[in-house]
Amino acid sequence: MATKIRLQRFGKKGKPFFHVVVADSRSPRDGKFIERLGSYNPNTNPATIDLNFDKTLDWVNKGAEPTDTCRAILSYKGVLYKKHLEGGVKKGALTAEQAEVKFAEWLSAKGEKIEGKKESLTKSKDDVKKAALAAEAKKNADRAAALAIKNAPVEEVVAEEEVAVEETAAVEEAPVAEAATEETVAVEEAPVAEAATEEAPAAEETATEESKEDNA
Repeated sequence: MATKIRLQRFGKKGKPFFHVVVADSRSPRDGKFIERLGSYNPNTNPATIDLNFDKTLDWVNKGAEPTDTCRAILSYKGVLYKKHLEGGVKKGALTAEQAEVKFAEWLSAKGEKIEGKKESLTKSKDDVKKAALAAEAKKNADRAAALAIKNAPVEEVVAEEEVAVEETAAVEEAPVAEAATEETVAVEEAPVAEAATEEAPAAEETATEESKEDNA
């Protein structure tokens, strides 16, 4: 019976979750399986992989063929590298102790690489958070500046209107004052004119009397 190591899909739409299983190559993707080897969750960063290393290695040695995605998972967890080292031991290219040392070194390097990626992701998240806070602060500052600009002309317009009202009132009061002054002058000049008119007949009468006396 040809067997395959493949993924069996679970989870909801947009957030899939997979089981790593060994199944008959003729069975449906989500159908019956022979044995469950672990799980794969791509929703986390980095992806979460839980795998039974020994069982998976045993199935690989038995000839189970992994799908492309499962091959990447097995390579990531070191199953395929372990198989390669065991093949070298069988051929006599290296001893079992040398194979164990090489695999331990590979695991150490892999662990450091994973930790470096996690630190990089954490730093990236912090940078994104700082950038978001800076953008929010800039947005608030721009909003405050816009409000200040919006409110400033209103005050100037009010001040200009008050000045215009004061100037208009001054202009309207000025002619009234001038008119009052002219009327006062006219009232003061009127009696003088009347007095001059009264004096003129008196002078004429005196001149007439004097003329009559001379004739007599």
